[in-house]
Amino acid sequence: MNQVQKWGVYEVTLRGPSEGNPFVEQSVEGTFTSEHERVTAAGFYDGDGVYRIRFMPSFEGQYHYRVSATFPSERLEGEFTVIPPGSTNHGPVRTRGFHFEYADGTPYFPLGTTAYVWHLQGASTQQTTLEELRKGYFNKIRFCVMPKHYLYNLHEPSSYPYEGSAAPFEATFSGNFYTLMGVQPGNHFDFERFNPAHFQHLEQCVQQLADMGIEADIIMMHAYDRWGFSQMTASQDALYFRYLLARLSAYRNVWWSLANEYDLLRGKTIADWERLAEIVLAHDPYHHLRSIHNCFAMYDYTRPWITHCSIQRQDVYKCAEYTDEYRIRYGKPVVLDEIAYEGDIDQGWGNISGEELVRRYWESALRGGYATHGETFDRPDGILWWSHGGVLHGESPARIRFLHDILCQTPGVGLRRMQASWDEVAATAETLGDSGYYLYYYGFNRPCRRTFSLPEGNTFAVEVIDTWDMTITDAGQHQGSFTIELPRKQYMAIRIRKIPPHHA
Repeated sequence: MNQVQKWGVYEVTLRGPSEGNPFVEQSVEGTFTSEHERVTAAGFYDGDGVYRIRFMPSFEGQYHYRVSATFPSERLEGEFTVIPPGSTNHGPVRTRGFHFEYADGTPYFPLGTTAYVWHLQGASTQQTTLEELRKGYFNKIRFCVMPKHYLYNLHEPSSYPYEGSAAPFEATFSGNFYTLMGVQPGNHFDFERFNPAHFQHLEQCVQQLADMGIEADIIMMHAYDRWGFSQMTASQDALYFRYLLARLSAYRNVWWSLANEYDLLRGKTIADWERLAEIVLAHDPYHHLRSIHNCFAMYDYTRPWITHCSIQRQDVYKCAEYTDEYRIRYGKPVVLDEIAYEGDIDQGWGNISGEELVRRYWESALRGGYATHGETFDRPDGILWWSHGGVLHGESPARIRFLHDILCQTPGVGLRRMQASWDEVAATAETLGDSGYYLYYYGFNRPCRRTFSLPEGNTFAVEVIDTWDMTITDAGQHQGSFTIELPRKQYMAIRIRKIPPHHA
């Protein structure tokens, strides 16, 4: 039947010319209309004389489409039916205040991971990565469109985004550093002819993630490059952005990150990034989430095109502790997409413990933000999750999933920090008025007990949470002032929830 789920991908396929350079010489678009919406979506050339237009419907019911192209086509219009979404299809993620929710109103708590080029590894590693992700540790993953050239990732990718060939590469080592930055001479890529197979595989990966309920945080550009993809001209950048947007915008689980560590792309100015942001705004009719990620210099996250902050830590020791300041400064959801990785490599960004990574997750969550995982263990096989995917070896993923379970039990869409004792971080639900929900976290401190004074006339259920051992212990029901004994361990939390009068 000619039907698609609400927030699914409906595709129109056309035959057209393959001679010349269809990527720049031909264009195609479709206008999709129902009684509720009218959307025009750009199409793209997919190789071998095939052109495609993709559309994500936001309403149920009957739709009509009409195609316009620079070449004659027999399939110019048609109709299809949009059926209700499946049980795991909640639509694209949107912002709500300092937090996130799906289009159907279901709260979304982004506890994600980073595996920059997992989809450009061998088939076996890719399959292993998907098996790990199916375990439900994370609901977002950051990864690149372009291949990556950096420490622990010096081999050739499984494919390139453009037609052409790469120069043979031999790493040179001096002191403690490889020669990593800069384009290697001898590459021959045509930056106006895409390699459709590279993008077809990317789309397959995005759809596999959608099937698992995982958001695909797509990194459009980065500086770790020996092939020349980071040094294209402005017109070539624009062609690439438009092509990527046409191919991926209709997938409900896509987020756009214009760059990873934008400030390392030395040849681009803020004006260049703002120009590229305008392209995203103009060519993504579904308004997916948008951000840009820093290395040293913070981007101005107050810019209207940015929907949320995507921040790398600015201090060796403190990171999640700045979440409060970022919320005030930028007035948008705060995602700490790089807060150092669990691992043991010889780089300061990749050798914190699982306990410390989980502590940073809890700190950011109770301050009203979110953190992102990475893993960098020095393995004999040279496969590090942070770049390649593969198998997770660390202790943090299960604890991150446990935190997600706790957040899903929060009233409303998320947490905000509240005043408490100077030596603890405490939060309540981000709602108007008193939610009757309180969460206290003690991090690396290990108090023997805590005393609380809550409004008289109410009964509260109290639980002691061991965030590392992942246990929740019932501490009884209490009123007014009361004391809760703790096991004198690190990484403990206390959750207090008001009991409705008829349930007390």
